[in-house]
Amino acid sequence: MYPELYIMRHGQTEWNAMGRMQGWQDSPLTAKGHAQAVQQARIIASLPVAEFARYSSPLGRARKSAQIVFDGADFVTDARLAEIDIGRFSGAMDSELRATYPELYLGGRLDWYDRVPGGEGFAGLRTRVREFLDDLRGPALIVTHGITLHMIRLLALNLPDPKMNEMWAGQGVVYHVRDGQHRELTKPDAA
Repeated sequence: MYPELYIMRHGQTEWNAMGRMQGWQDSPLTAKGHAQAVQQARIIASLPVAEFARYSSPLGRARKSAQIVFDGADFVTDARLAEIDIGRFSGAMDSELRATYPELYLGGRLDWYDRVPGGEGFAGLRTRVREFLDDLRGPALIVTHGITLHMIRLLALNLPDPKMNEMWAGQGVVYHVRDGQHRELTKPDAA
């Protein structure tokens, strides 16, 4: 069993708003993305988490969100929290990919991540996320990315891989995982 976790996805980016795939590439937060990180900061400020370790993906959109969420407190960046690598699809428009490679999008909502040419796939993501979680020595606050957040929850809740297609990682939300249970916090008074 892993320690208590509060997990957050970075705020909306310009590429999120455009429908452009990011993977390991980056784009700046939008005004909405900044506001989403402020909302997460308010939720975190309402929780008894002063002694929790703070972590972020090293990618710019997550680091910027973490600076806002952690309100200037120190945090550690860890490459194992980066988003899933989508290989040569990084920077491409989702709509163009779906039109050009319709066969990749058959099956579950997220199954295409395992079919991306030159991509990391779920097995690679699972390995690095499990290593990160296994190295945790206590409760943690984590700012990461949508698919990586899915994988953290999947492993922390000991769910089978097909559940990946059923989970969602909203922006501006804090996911609380403890003792094999999880809940979604959307405002400070929800804590």
